[in-house]
Amino acid sequence: MSIGSSKVEVMPLFTTPVALIELPGGAGLNVELKQLILAREKSHPSTEHSNLGGWQSSWDMQEWGSVAMHKLLEAGRQIATELTAVRGAAATARLLPSMWKVNCWANVNRAGHGNEFHAHPGSFWSGVYYVDDGGIGADPALGGELEFMDPRGVAPAMYAPTLAFNLPGGLSLGASETIPPRAGRLVLFPAWVLHAVRPYRGRAERISIAFNLSL
Repeated sequence: MSIGSSKVEVMPLFTTPVALIELPGGAGLNVELKQLILAREKSHPSTEHSNLGGWQSSWDMQEWGSVAMHKLLEAGRQIATELTAVRGAAATARLLPSMWKVNCWANVNRAGHGNEFHAHPGSFWSGVYYVDDGGIGADPALGGELEFMDPRGVAPAMYAPTLAFNLPGGLSLGASETIPPRAGRLVLFPAWVLHAVRPYRGRAERISIAFNLSL
């Protein structure tokens, strides 16, 4: 972008990072994780938090999870470490993956199930990993998207709702963005960002593992 001979520099101030990674070896991990979670669903009642229908395990999956689940959490810790700076410290000062405390839980959504908007107080990062996308990866019409609310709230859209920023991500100004589930995909985001899960409209099972990271 330029005006005359002068180039316009646009600085992405106050960005909100959301990291996506297709986890190496995810297909193999998912076979074990799906069996573990569905067996747990049969033997333990659901907890009730933000979930609108569906089954949610207790928030201690790190204690009863398998080796596959611990491999997943180690990947989450590593990504969080790479994305975290120690404010005011020397450039060589880094957190270690082992410094992250974790709590996690499993979710099973079937037709019509979702989650209302919520945040995760008391944590720095939150994540979700998709064990089974319930067919959404092949057919987006099945819904079940992870939805993030603009952390600036609706204020930017109050004056002129039809206007937005002509920049990457600018069209969701004052609204929300969605990320479709995909088996093997890990999503990491700041724990304070309001997020929800849109209703799943498939006939299978949308299975995910959610976790929080704190120090």
